[in-house]
Amino acid sequence: MENAPKETAKDLFLHLLSAATLYLSVIGFITLWWQYINFLFPDKLHIQGTGTAVYEPLLWANSILVVTFPVYVLVSWIIGRDFKKNPLKREAGVRKWLWYITLFISAMTIIIDLVTLVFNFLKGDLTTQFFLKLIVILIVAGAVFGYYLWDLKKRKEASGKPKKAAWISGVIILVSIIYGFFLVGSPAEQRDLRFDEQRIMDLQQIQGFAIEYWQQKKDLPQSLNEMSKLGYRTPTDPETGEEYQYIPAGELSFRICASFNTVFKPEPAASKIFYYSQRGVSTVPQDWEHGIGLSCFDITIDKDFYEKENGISPTPIKEFQ
Repeated sequence: MENAPKETAKDLFLHLLSAATLYLSVIGFITLWWQYINFLFPDKLHIQGTGTAVYEPLLWANSILVVTFPVYVLVSWIIGRDFKKNPLKREAGVRKWLWYITLFISAMTIIIDLVTLVFNFLKGDLTTQFFLKLIVILIVAGAVFGYYLWDLKKRKEASGKPKKAAWISGVIILVSIIYGFFLVGSPAEQRDLRFDEQRIMDLQQIQGFAIEYWQQKKDLPQSLNEMSKLGYRTPTDPETGEEYQYIPAGELSFRICASFNTVFKPEPAASKIFYYSQRGVSTVPQDWEHGIGLSCFDITIDKDFYEKENGISPTPIKEFQ
């Protein structure tokens, strides 16, 4: 029996890179589909927020897949080409160690999933979302386990299965990534959403300035410029640089306006979190719901609330704590 050729630093690098990009691709794919399941089958016991923060795990998963999976396929192709030249390299120790570790991780993932299934069954937490997430992990872990178990056993013989597996995996991942663009929108749409979130935070800041001004002078400022004279640095539109509209509407009421790029309409459950709300004031429409274009918000100061609070202004809620 011939001995396997001596391993080189290049062999170690390629096999480590292959394993690392495989793990990252699997993590990215599972995270991506978990987020899709969260959107398509929301769990009433877990309130899902709004805004760009909700999409960040999905965008991260997409980013991981776009980068790591092509690298994994390329490195696997280079290793496969090397095997054709020297089939005995399949017996390399570093290769066997890495892929048996991969088999171990896949097997433990399946076992942990089954334990989780039993635990959630006993707890009564059996939802469509839970079962779908479990199925995703079982399919991915089972596919990885099955493929590398076969790969380690096939020894020297050539096979077209790796190429077929790469094509099938590539198509599935490509479709998954494309679906993400339909769900969260294009990068340009995400940028518009971020601008609108900043506009809401700016309006909330102006609201806080107006309240503090009223607490000091027992009267509302007549303009943004009047706030600035007392040291308040009122923000401007992050995209256009234009001033926001501030219109006093009585002793305790005022209106603030901004032009938005997107539609914001919180879900009934998510609205209970009051991302954009502030204690001691009432807003109409509630929770800063807005459409595309100019939207205005009528705000009324709760005088009794501030008298009970001894004139201490509450700190505005920051963006998505």
